[in-house]
Amino acid sequence: MTYRAETAVDEPDPDGGAASALTDAAARRPGHPGLSTAEVAERVSRGEVNDVPARSSRSTPDIIRANVFTRFNAIIGILFVIMLAVAPIQDALFGFVIVANTAIGIIQELRAKKTLDSLAVIGEAKPTVRRDGVAAEIPVGEIVLGDLVELGPGDKCVVDGEVVEADGLEIDESLLTGEADPVLKRPGDQVMSGSFVVAGGGAFTATKVGREAYAAQLAEEASRFTLVHSELRSGISQILKYVTWMMVPTAIGLVISQSVVEKNDWREAVRRMVGGIVPMVPEGLVLLTSVAFAIGVIRLGRKQCLVQELPAIEGLARVDVVCLDKTGTLTEGGMDVTEVRLLGSGDQAGGGEGAAPDEAYVGRVLGALGASDPRPNASLQAIIDAYPGPADWECTAALPFSSARKYSGAALTEPSGEASGWLLGAPDVLLPADDPALGEIEDLNTQGLRVLLLARTERELDDERVAEGVRPAALVVLEQRLRPDAADTLRYFAEQNVAAKVISGDNAVSVGAVAGKLGLPGAEHTVDARQLPADREEMATALEDGAVFGRVTPQQKRDMVGALQSRGHTVAMTGDGVNDVLALKDADIGVSMGSGSEATRAVAQIVLLNNSFSTLPSVVAEGRRVIGNIERVANLFLVKTVYSVLLALLVVCSQVSYPFLPRHLTLLSTLTIGVPAFFLALAPNKERARPNFVRRVMRYAIPAGVIAAVATFATYLVARSHYTGEGARDAETSAATLTLFLISMWVLAIVARPYTWWRIGLVLTMALGFVIVVVTPWLQDFFALKLVGTSMPWTAVGIAVAASLLLEVAWRWVGRRFPA
Repeated sequence: MTYRAETAVDEPDPDGGAASALTDAAARRPGHPGLSTAEVAERVSRGEVNDVPARSSRSTPDIIRANVFTRFNAIIGILFVIMLAVAPIQDALFGFVIVANTAIGIIQELRAKKTLDSLAVIGEAKPTVRRDGVAAEIPVGEIVLGDLVELGPGDKCVVDGEVVEADGLEIDESLLTGEADPVLKRPGDQVMSGSFVVAGGGAFTATKVGREAYAAQLAEEASRFTLVHSELRSGISQILKYVTWMMVPTAIGLVISQSVVEKNDWREAVRRMVGGIVPMVPEGLVLLTSVAFAIGVIRLGRKQCLVQELPAIEGLARVDVVCLDKTGTLTEGGMDVTEVRLLGSGDQAGGGEGAAPDEAYVGRVLGALGASDPRPNASLQAIIDAYPGPADWECTAALPFSSARKYSGAALTEPSGEASGWLLGAPDVLLPADDPALGEIEDLNTQGLRVLLLARTERELDDERVAEGVRPAALVVLEQRLRPDAADTLRYFAEQNVAAKVISGDNAVSVGAVAGKLGLPGAEHTVDARQLPADREEMATALEDGAVFGRVTPQQKRDMVGALQSRGHTVAMTGDGVNDVLALKDADIGVSMGSGSEATRAVAQIVLLNNSFSTLPSVVAEGRRVIGNIERVANLFLVKTVYSVLLALLVVCSQVSYPFLPRHLTLLSTLTIGVPAFFLALAPNKERARPNFVRRVMRYAIPAGVIAAVATFATYLVARSHYTGEGARDAETSAATLTLFLISMWVLAIVARPYTWWRIGLVLTMALGFVIVVVTPWLQDFFALKLVGTSMPWTAVGIAVAASLLLEVAWRWVGRRFPA
């Protein structure tokens, strides 16, 4: 087995200072062939397979259960059954509306499930397993007991096992134990599922698979649909709790009241009572929230964006600081060697002590370093492309990359038998501060070029002082490929008042040059993270003032996220390397590239499967659409709840018959809330997300609901004194319905602002629907809605106009008096 020499400075490990360690060649390369095909088949037949279900969403039964068995569906269902027993079918229409709404919710979430499941399969990393001496990638679910699983930097241990091969293997178990420091693993040591490799490489034998694995349940839960904290969801739950408290005593009072008023006709009493209770239930608000989230997932899924936790859409919309890792985010994975500059010291083949390095010799050293790593990253791959590995060189030991060191190394044996030790890494770390070569390197960094130093060491690689007194041999100049969409994305964040912070393990000047090419504001003022204060408060100040930070260790990335959060910022972190895992885990929203390490994808809430940084604005926009629109339609639902509760209280106190039958409120709810809310909830919306959702919604819903209830009840009382004789009750109800409809339409007109052609069309269409009902004879009979005479209908219109004007004044006054 060959072994790994991790060299690129953009892949530091999470601890910021893992100890290096070397194992003997036999331990690293025993040539273990793994299981044979026959042994695998035997284990499969015995059921010794890693059969933990990896689901990216709730199961279909869970979705159906969550949408059907709700508190409000239970209330509505009982009332629906009662109405079917005592009243015509048109008074039970509200039950069919609930059925339709619930069906829509189930269908939309099943569509989202299908999208999530398919994307999860695409994004799922496949571990490398060695069987019959051949290494191949297989699905996680096909690993069997005793399989030999190979590991490299960034790989996650998917099952429990025992290490049989190790090459400086360092594993981070922080996701399981909370211990941030990586653990050096040697043959015979145990590895746990859920941990991941931060340096070196090796292989382990699977000793526990499936549900027996230590972190099987954690792994399953991490990849499953989850409902993490969401201000929108918690706000709606809080509103529903208040509604329940109001609804229960009001409904009891209404039942008693209508039983007394309609004592000679218990069926009519039940109809009026149900008519008062049904509109108190804002059942569609919960449904529309789920539908809006589900459709958001589908829309983003079409753009190859895997949302692992639905509220992450909302979370990213609330973000005001986004921390970007340069490599893999602002730049593409590929790099090119543009130049190798020889330096004037070394002890090369064919030259004596202090002789100038030979270009061909340096090329062979670089080729040997590249050939030693079977999983090269972008930096090393560029070197491999430029300098193929010499067949007659042997690597006898390797020093894995560590972010604390900023370099890696290898011990090489040349064809002549001469042994030499080499380091490859950050020049400003390997060279003394007064070295004249640093000035030359600084000039290259200001051009946005990455520079690695190749230096020779006379110390053993496991010597803690291995980097002291090294002899520089050459500078390897690498050019990074900028993402073509990065500049537009940074411009979008700037326009949306989202501060972008570039945080990288690379040289700060080089990072600043890249950021400057992309137009990041403040890119010219770079900060070396090694100079950042350790105090959280002071660090937060430095972070708010700066935009580009270089030489950042993984622990510093984590500290920087925490410092920003301590100032009240909502922080998103993007990244693709193992060095980003801890920061991704702690950030409010973690965003991983699909090509990144499996560890980053495991802890991120959002995975960009197409590796396109330009997808982020779509996620932000989708979150803003969901939040803004749900807040918009919540006003419609809660205005209805408020006026329904108040109308019921007025009826109870006045000891009069409830003015409406369920069919009237079904018609009103459909035209002024149900249909418009569905379209408004799915419309484009670029408003920035703001906190205090409950406060903003209730400050409008309460005064609007009070005005609607008082005006409607006033019309009803006037109509009761105006109409007498047969048909008086239907005429009274019709007049009250007209007033309530017109006021509700005005609420809709306010909520629909700012107007666009389709919003105006939506409002007019709903108004036209009511007109059609009023003027069509069979619909008049169906809905028991017929305006009698001219004076009372016009009185109803007049009261509605006055109430609407008052509503407009109240709406504006509330906005000024109680700003969000």
